[in-house]
Amino acid sequence: MAPSDTFAEFVTARSPRLQRTAYLLTHDWAQAEDLLQTALVRAWSAWGRIHGDPEPYVRRILVNVYASWWRRRWRHVEQPTAQLPEQAAVDHMSQVDRRDEVWQALGRLPRRQRAVLVLRYFEDMTEAQIADAMSISVGTVKSQAKKALEKLRLDRSLTLEALQR
Repeated sequence: MAPSDTFAEFVTARSPRLQRTAYLLTHDWAQAEDLLQTALVRAWSAWGRIHGDPEPYVRRILVNVYASWWRRRWRHVEQPTAQLPEQAAVDHMSQVDRRDEVWQALGRLPRRQRAVLVLRYFEDMTEAQIADAMSISVGTVKSQAKKALEKLRLDRSLTLEALQR
């Protein structure tokens, strides 16, 4: 089987999962698509050197590209106003509201902490797998996860159960 055939099969089979990871990192579908495409382009150029399961290798590229984008572009979304906006009416869809709170809280975390939580709780990766994917030590994964969870708990008392819903 030609390398281009195996790459095409990989992209077809694994893109939805990798796209979800990219979305969880960026919280924007357009950016997630760009992030995944960039990672796949880089994986294609190294495809002949990848042995075994290529998904961890591509996921590492995904996380590294995400981190490098952040270093290049700082995006500040807060806009100060003279008056606070009106409070929205209470919505009976509290589960949707809770998810939105989680997304906002995740968005306020530093990128490394957010990446650790996404890989741990949404991708169900072990600490060792996360360390390998992010090129950091297992101890750093543990400390970043601990700090991130502490920040989330302080941020409107979010719980781990809310993260996993």
